[in-house]
Amino acid sequence: MRVAIYCGSQMGKKDIYQQTAIAVGQTLAQHGHSIVYGGSKIGLMGLLANAALAHNGEVIGVMPTHLQQRELAHIGLTEMHLVDSMHTRKAKMIELADALVALPGGCGTMDEYFEAFTWAQIDLHQKPVILLNVDGFYDALIMHFEKMMSEGFIREDQHHLLHVVTTPQQLLELLQPQQIA
Repeated sequence: MRVAIYCGSQMGKKDIYQQTAIAVGQTLAQHGHSIVYGGSKIGLMGLLANAALAHNGEVIGVMPTHLQQRELAHIGLTEMHLVDSMHTRKAKMIELADALVALPGGCGTMDEYFEAFTWAQIDLHQKPVILLNVDGFYDALIMHFEKMMSEGFIREDQHHLLHVVTTPQQLLELLQPQQIA
């Protein structure tokens, strides 16, 4: 299975974010899953990619050329797709992946996650969109999802689209075919 991971180009202030990015890369690679991600060598993205590569995992980057030109591209990946824009990057990552996961990150991570979630809502794909809620990072967002549902802005029958896990092991379990079918 190919798993798109959205995460920060920064390290974040807590070591647990870095540890989790490494653990996700390692765990997915050890269990034969490929990673599709933003293609960067820095931040949580770089840690994730390096951990998967160190465990003989397939790591596919998708990066807009304007970021590659700023020397942010990871040069040791299995495969790199250079695209013309951030919009194209998001679409390509969804196209290449079987599941979509957000680790801690900033506005770019949220943009990628929300586009993937919205596309699931309107049936442009049927792939699971997952929040990996590291150390409560997404607690406020999860509460806001519940508010959007209770206020009628997300239909009750779409509640099943909100997948939340808190550890790499829970993520691995959720990725089992019988769990996401």
